[in-house]
Amino acid sequence: MDAVTQLQRQLVDYTNSLFHEGFLDEQFNQLQQLQDESNPDFVVEVVSLFFQDSERLLNELAKILEQQNIDFKKVDAHVHQLKGSSSSIGAQRVQRVCIAFRNSCEEKNIEGCQKCLQHVKHEYTLVKNKLETLFKLEQQVLASGGTIPMY
Repeated sequence: MDAVTQLQRQLVDYTNSLFHEGFLDEQFNQLQQLQDESNPDFVVEVVSLFFQDSERLLNELAKILEQQNIDFKKVDAHVHQLKGSSSSIGAQRVQRVCIAFRNSCEEKNIEGCQKCLQHVKHEYTLVKNKLETLFKLEQQVLASGGTIPMY
């Protein structure tokens, strides 16, 4: 097996593991299908915007939850936004934690919200690292003269 084929196999196996472990769902496949020769960096650009937006929302949530009087409507609005953006790129595990987070907001459960914030930060960091690794593998395949296999 030549180096390009080996890299492509590694990329396919890694991508499959992200779906199998629940980091990504079918929405990520749909996002990839929107990418073509006219916009070869589409997925990386969309996911980069997700990273920027998520980090801003997570920082704002941390600030709100540190306050004496917590505005649960504001917390819920931020979590709702994070849930929507994670859903739009297929970040399934982040989306799931946001559902529990919203339930804690509805119950005005400060401790539950703080636990969910830690959990969503953890899941976000995991998916961010996984996606960055995926994009690096794709770049290695392209740099070696190969094409990105369809999943």
